[in-house]
Amino acid sequence: MGVFIIYTHLEDYVRNLYRYLNISHPNQLDINKIANKLNLTIHYGSTSFRIDNELVIKRSTKQKEWQLFGHEVGHYLIHVGNHYFMHYLFRDLQEWQANLFAYHFCVPTFMLDNLYKIIASDIMNLFNVEFEFARKRLEMYERKVIDERLYHQAW
Repeated sequence: MGVFIIYTHLEDYVRNLYRYLNISHPNQLDINKIANKLNLTIHYGSTSFRIDNELVIKRSTKQKEWQLFGHEVGHYLIHVGNHYFMHYLFRDLQEWQANLFAYHFCVPTFMLDNLYKIIASDIMNLFNVEFEFARKRLEMYERKVIDERLYHQAW
């Protein structure tokens, strides 16, 4: 018998977002197509940031650009205003939230659920992310699965 995994609010949000965008497989994760569907304009520059629906992505490898895109989309979807005028603790919170969003946006849990015997290099190749990003995302996913098993065993 398998373990029923309960999604967090963020995992549900990302799954519903991709459902809305008609994206269900890793090979559909494309910066330009997603930006177009979300009415975002992408520019490339020497740093990454967001102003309204315009995202500037730091020029880098395709993997790093995808990860930075996920981070900036997180700011676009869950934050408002100019965070440079906020208290540094609130700004740090928003950066932490955007980083967490990027992990789930770039490597969605509902897509990981469809894989068998996942290793970091598979995530790296399937989702076009850097190895360290893939390793951390796999660790997050495995911790979630283990926690769910322990929770269900307790009941």
